[in-house]
Amino acid sequence: MAYDLEEQEQIATFKAFWSRFGNLITWVLIAVLGSYAAYNFWNSHKRTQSVEASALYDELANAVTANDNAKAQRVAADMQKKYDSTSYAQMAALGAAKTAFEANDLKTAKTQLQWVVDHGNDEYKAIAKLRLAGVLLDEKAYDAALKMLSDGIPQQFAVEVSDRKGDVLVAQNKLAEARQAYVAALAAMPKEHPARQLVTVKLEAIGGTAPAEAKDVKAPAAAA
Repeated sequence: MAYDLEEQEQIATFKAFWSRFGNLITWVLIAVLGSYAAYNFWNSHKRTQSVEASALYDELANAVTANDNAKAQRVAADMQKKYDSTSYAQMAALGAAKTAFEANDLKTAKTQLQWVVDHGNDEYKAIAKLRLAGVLLDEKAYDAALKMLSDGIPQQFAVEVSDRKGDVLVAQNKLAEARQAYVAALAAMPKEHPARQLVTVKLEAIGGTAPAEAKDVKAPAAAA
């Protein structure tokens, strides 16, 4: 097929351009298409992981309900090995910690909670720290419990932190500081907070007085 002079000049210009830049353009396209393929593969992989982790978590939830500590620990360990980047692994570790605690296996409970502290997002880390402080309280490791409660827990958990600090301080017989902690918890609670009545009872049990905004919730009358 014959080309006119203008077309021949355009073809020559293109050939010269491609001779100079064609290799670079090819590699750029390969990189872009490779990145796109990798992105799609990663998203597909994450979706597959989420589905598989969800099925395993259901298995763990059944073990927790049945108080099957051995099975809960096995499933949690499997999830931490295979699906550590999913939220299901964090929830599984919290569930496994619960069954271990109820089985009086405090060492395993602490190990599971520490895994969440080390690998979880901010919310799950905070929950794990609060529960770990409770385990440390049961072990009479009071200073360690207070340190755990002072270790960067988000402000949204301020009520729970103050309440748990109060519990630790009562165990240490530091009643004045415990009263301050319970008062701080009550002051931060909305009126409808489900734990408000319990914290009020604990505060009054050590000679404290609930702040005015907590007065609308009365402790239950003692049985005759």
